Amino acid sequence: MKTTYFYLNGDKDSNKNRTDEIMKLSDFYYDLPEELIAQDPLEQRSDSKLMVIGREDGSIEHKYFYDILDYVNPGDCLVINDTKVIPARLMGVKEDTGASIEVLLLKRKEEKVWETLVKPGKKMKPGARVSFGEGLIVGEVIDVVEEGNRLIRFEYEGIWEELLDQLGQMPLPPYITHQLKDRNRYQTVYAKHDGSAAAPTAGLHFTKELLQKLEDKGVEIAHVCLHVGLGTFRPVKVDNILEHHMHSEFYMVEEEEAAKINAAKARGNQVISVGTTSTRTLESVADDNGVVHAGSGWTEIFIYPGYEFKVVDSLITNFHLPESTLLMLVSAFSTREKMLHAYEVAVKERYRFFSFGDAMIIKKRS
Repeated sequence: MKTTYFYLNGDKDSNKNRTDEIMKLSDFYYDLPEELIAQDPLEQRSDSKLMVIGREDGSIEHKYFYDILDYVNPGDCLVINDTKVIPARLMGVKEDTGASIEVLLLKRKEEKVWETLVKPGKKMKPGARVSFGEGLIVGEVIDVVEEGNRLIRFEYEGIWEELLDQLGQMPLPPYITHQLKDRNRYQTVYAKHDGSAAAPTAGLHFTKELLQKLEDKGVEIAHVCLHVGLGTFRPVKVDNILEHHMHSEFYMVEEEEAAKINAAKARGNQVISVGTTSTRTLESVADDNGVVHAGSGWTEIFIYPGYEFKVVDSLITNFHLPESTLLMLVSAFSTREKMLHAYEVAVKERYRFFSFGDAMIIKKRS
């Protein structure tokens, strides 16, 4: 069997006789002091720090997020993910024993059937029933699927979205231990389509006023939607990252929005992707010529160094967990070495990390 090697810098020709740079999980590790993990959002969304990184030369500038106006030009297209986080964490009790059960909604499979993550899962075998809000919602496990997730059929009277809003909690990542006072702060100001189990966090820095300033400058804003699943954030458990399997996530791109993006490319303007979720959506729906096609479906795209981007010219993103698929994606957009250096600088300069943390823009090659 022929072995294909993937190299850290994506340059097959210069490395074709070498086998010492195959990507391993540990290649994407960095040290992060725990106190740099942002536990609360800033009072003003756009007051976060912004690291400006040259995609080609690795140059670094330190700005604030509202300075993003200086890095976009009239005619550029800013692509945002308008998914909306649902209050997907439900706390209930097992009907037969009264044991506490936590259910996290992951994917809607049918109108009343969801794929879920259940804790403790061992207590919830097929047939087990759990009650939420003293019976306002009752769920029954109907199957155990991939990675131990449970399919649960829910019974309720009334409107599901209203009940979920009443009983559910925002599914904050486990590294955030503080209570969120305002659930809208884990939501972008342009969130529209219900369905995400996690926020597209790069978009949390935008205010309506900043978006208006961008439009006033002549920047086109295009909407795509990708419902973020927990699979995006699950740890990679294999040493050879090529063995990692991404969970599928649902996306939608409308004709009008695809036309905005394609028009910007045709004009020679840049397409600026807000977040790894917008990036994965664009790269999933583009053909080999970089033309974005409207449509909806499921994507399992896994982007790591060596990937050739078809659409995205500049990327706005947060600072991601060590050894995560998100860090692999931004390493592919620039290089692993440049990204790890930028993260080292961010630690030194006391940037705030992860969901409620600071941001970076990786600028288009000159």
